[in-house]
Amino acid sequence: MVYFDASSAMPTRPEVIDAIVQYMRDDFGNPASIHSWGSAPKRGMERAREEIGKLINAMPEEIIFTSGATESINLALRGSLPHTEKERKRVATSAVDHRSVRAIASALANSGYEVIDLEVDSRGVIDVERADRVIGDNTALISIPYASSEVGSIQPLKELVELAHRSGSLLHMDLTMAAFQEPIDVARMGVDLATLSSNDLLGPKGVGALYVRRGVKMTPVLRGGGHERGLRSGSENVAGIVGMGAAARICRERMGEVRDHLLELRGRLSSGLLQIEGSHLNGHPTHRLPNNFNIRFDYIEGESMLMLLDMNGVAVGTGSACSSKNLEASHTLLSMGLPHEKAHGSMQITLNPLNTKEEVDHLIDVMPGIVSDLRAMSPLYNKEDGA
Repeated sequence: MVYFDASSAMPTRPEVIDAIVQYMRDDFGNPASIHSWGSAPKRGMERAREEIGKLINAMPEEIIFTSGATESINLALRGSLPHTEKERKRVATSAVDHRSVRAIASALANSGYEVIDLEVDSRGVIDVERADRVIGDNTALISIPYASSEVGSIQPLKELVELAHRSGSLLHMDLTMAAFQEPIDVARMGVDLATLSSNDLLGPKGVGALYVRRGVKMTPVLRGGGHERGLRSGSENVAGIVGMGAAARICRERMGEVRDHLLELRGRLSSGLLQIEGSHLNGHPTHRLPNNFNIRFDYIEGESMLMLLDMNGVAVGTGSACSSKNLEASHTLLSMGLPHEKAHGSMQITLNPLNTKEEVDHLIDVMPGIVSDLRAMSPLYNKEDGA
């Protein structure tokens, strides 16, 4: 099987697995314990906190461990808003935010906040001029992704952070898909809150982190024993946290070679697949995440492509659904102005550093036949073709 669905899940690096095993088999104590069995787990957690801080240029004490990006996003938005000025009742999210952000925004709207959706252009990039018109002194928080996890377009980060600072708003940035392949400096950028996922660093699932800039006040979402500076109660997943720290260290050390490798594979995909008649790239052509290649084909339905590719040993994502249980057209693609039929014809290819040229070539080899077979069954294609 060839796996090109990194936005859904990543493999875990072998070196990371080795680090995890030690803290499941030997150093399994509770880091909160005052006896010696708690010392090694506590040291492992603090090393992990340091490594994640180094990855994004944050201080270790600014890193809070969670169960994943979704919990980090919940804590970022729900935990910071109670400390904003009472007259600030507007929250701004974007049309290309992850669905977890949109779900929280919907809940905030039911709690008395005015939630606005920052518009994007046809490439999936937030329109800064329009954002400037709707963000003002009444805005409490702005949440943006570093890049669209679906089409890969990198956002105008500098301009949006400056806009947040001018309005006095907090700025939350979702780094989930970017941190393993893009150099990030939250201190230099002036980000207030940022979310990370372990699995998207090629670490274990079920672990995440929230960056909270020193001085930003927070209220916990989960209450209990007061772990993680009182912001995230519950016994820590030490083995997973250590694994996330090991993954963060490897990402930082190998960032350059990983980017070069992914860009080479993406270029190979572009040269091979965009030669197919009626194919189009979704998202910004160049200013995008190195591992993201989102393509659509005229007169094709995305779910059918996914199933036929799976039969040919290739796993990809589809722009027509966030998951196999949701057959609605992609919110991101519709926000970019694509009509439903074009949004449904999209395929999301997301690479990971372990993918190879041979795997890319296999997809390039099988795709023309799949497109041809599906178009042969399309009434609209046959009608426009004159058949």
